[in-house]
This record gives sequence, structure tokens and C-alpha cells, in this order.
Amino acid sequence: MHTAIPQNRTILGLDVGGTKTACVEGTLDGRILQRIEIRTQAQLPFAEVFPEIVHHLNSLISAAMRAGRSPAALSVSIGGPLKIQEGFLIDPPHLPGWHRLPLKARLRDAFPNIPVFIEHDGNAGALAEFHFGVGKSRPNLQHLIFLTFGTGIGAGFIVNGKILRGASDTAGEIGHWRLAEDGPIGFGKRGSWESFASGAGLVQLAAQMFPSRWNAETPISALVGAMVENDREALQVAEFAGTWMGRGLALLIDALNPQVIVFGSLGVVLGERIFAPARKVIAAEALPQAAAACEIIPSVLGKHIGDVAALMAALTDPSLHLLNEQI
Repeated sequence: MHTAIPQNRTILGLDVGGTKTACVEGTLDGRILQRIEIRTQAQLPFAEVFPEIVHHLNSLISAAMRAGRSPAALSVSIGGPLKIQEGFLIDPPHLPGWHRLPLKARLRDAFPNIPVFIEHDGNAGALAEFHFGVGKSRPNLQHLIFLTFGTGIGAGFIVNGKILRGASDTAGEIGHWRLAEDGPIGFGKRGSWESFASGAGLVQLAAQMFPSRWNAETPISALVGAMVENDREALQVAEFAGTWMGRGLALLIDALNPQVIVFGSLGVVLGERIFAPARKVIAAEALPQAAAACEIIPSVLGKHIGDVAALMAALTDPSLHLLNEQI
């Protein structure tokens, strides 16, 4: 029997992406109370950007304490590859300034009074959707795949109701899969899934398909904005990327037979511009029984998915029993 967590306890969350970083405070049932967003500046050395992150987290702590709340843990969602238990970043492709980084140790030094927990962003997104998103309305949900689909692409697998991390914490690194012998380069590999269907991959495709309009330095947000406005050329890029997305999804569906595949980030923004061509490929290539059992949807948590995912490393850690307070 564990001690009940006081009502005023909350979680600090850090959602680190290749483009932006969010510092949040959330409740034990996944509600976000305050939020600060900054540019990640992933090319800069970690030592140069870390003080700003610490400053903003301290600001959240001060505001929480003024409101009578007390953060119980610091929880991080970040792209891999990484050693999850150690909180050690190996070489995340979209965080070049953060390679070989003992992130948990650095955060513990900065915040010695609260425990620190770190999770792969694909796993964190899957856990967020499973507990607070699509899983809330589907009590029989046991098999879920979450795709990050931000600057890069990674996945989190819920299998038989439990997160699957694998032997070296690299389960879900689908961006590294080679889908074609030729194509753009992503995750260090030509023709990888990430090169065809990720934020960075969309920019590479646009630069190849329409070089007079877009180039490798085009901001992802500018290209995605054109897609949302249904610009004809931008939609051609989205359809091409969606076709490759479908090829990857068909492999996942055959391998893991999920009930639902949930998309975060750009999947929420682009929706059917990516999903429609992907579904056509899935219908043609995936095992019919498996395809029929699987629904493909944008995150039920919508634009809040990254913020809620940031809380999940702490909320699901068995040593804290935090999520048990809500179940």
C-alpha cells in the first residue's frame, strides 16, 4: 500500500523536439497548468542552451509554489536513440548539439530536490494517448502505435497493454528503416522512412520536386503552412510523402497488428493530406485482416500531445505510483 499523493502535487515536463522545446507543469491526470515554449536551437552545444531551459523550469516552479502547488518530479520526453533508465542521449539525429549527453545527470544537478525521469518521445506519446487520449474512450485497447511525425519520425509501441522498449531501448526507431534504395537522406541513411515522411523529409522532398520554390533551408513551418492552405504544389509534396508513409505503415501493421495508429504533431496539422494517400497504399500492401483491424487517426490530445507526453516518464514510473492515483 503506497501513500496517496497530495492534491497539490504536480509534474514538471520538458518536451524536447528538433525545432521547439516546451517547458510545462501538469496535473496527475494530464492537464497542463502552465507552459513556456522556446526554440530548441539544436545545432548549438547543449551547454549553451541548457541555462535557458533551467531558467524557464525554475520560473514554472516559482509560479507553482506561489499558487500552492509542489512539483513532485521532472519528466522529459526526447527523441532517441537514448539509454532510457540512465537518461543518456546517444546520438539523436535532430539534436546534433546534444550527442553523448548525460541529460538526466545534468538535470539532477540543476534540480537536486526532485527526481528526474526520461522517456523516448515515441514511447511518451504512446503512453499519453493510451492513458489520456484515445485509450480513455476505448477500455479494451491493448495494441497501439504512436508516431511522433515532427522534425523527425519515431514510434512508440503499446503491445498487450504495455510499452515496448526493446533490448537496447531502440524499439520504435522506425525513422531509420530504409524504404527505398534511392531517395533523400534522413537519420543517416538514404531512402530512410525519415527522409520521405518527417518534417525534415518534407522539406527535402519539396526541394527536390520544386527546386525553384523551396530549398533545403526552407523552414518546415513555411512548407506545412502552404500545405494547410491547400497550395497545389505543396499538396503534391504531401501526397508523395503520404504514399511513402503508407509503405512504412503497411510494414508496421503486418508486424504488430495494432488496433490503432495515432499520429502526433504534423499528423494533427495535415490530417488527410497525409492519411489519404497512406491508406491507399495500406489497402494495397498490408495483410487485409490486419489492415481492417487498424484505425489511423490524428492524436486525440491534438496540439497538446507533446505537452502531455512530457509528463509521462514520471507519471508511469512504478516507483512514484503517480498514475495509480488516477486509475
